[in-house]
Amino acid sequence: MRITGNLGRTSVFRSLFRRPVSEGVGDRPPVHTGVTLRGSLQLRHVDVGSCNGCEVEITSALAPHYDAGRFGIRLVASPRHADGLLVTGVVTHNMDGPLRQTLAALPQPAVVVACGDCAVNGGIFVGAQGVRSTLDHVVSPDVMIPGCPPHPRDIVNALRSLSGR
Repeated sequence: MRITGNLGRTSVFRSLFRRPVSEGVGDRPPVHTGVTLRGSLQLRHVDVGSCNGCEVEITSALAPHYDAGRFGIRLVASPRHADGLLVTGVVTHNMDGPLRQTLAALPQPAVVVACGDCAVNGGIFVGAQGVRSTLDHVVSPDVMIPGCPPHPRDIVNALRSLSGR
């Protein structure tokens, strides 16, 4: 396919000088217990039994549109390099042990963020056969982000409240 005329060159040229388009983070406060870190926030994400709706929204929160990285927030691959844990889903029988091992590997003091209704209160999976417990039976979360799934703006606001940025 061939672009004729100046249409292709003009739109590329204009895009070089436009400011990046990102959405503001809003003012909705998260449910917070008072823990605040200063500077950047490195989190290890653990899915202990979710439908992956929250993971899609976390990915959106870290993507360029909401750009949580501008506030120093990022996910890390190892709990040993993390300031805290970002947990999604309700704790299943299979993920109870790995969650506890990940918590034990975190350097202290560490924060725990419950993301989504399933992590906050069990959501729609309460009483299901494969469910062991809710997150608060394993560890007390420092920040809870309600929603099924939570909006990326709410995720960024909650994480910003932890990083102090």
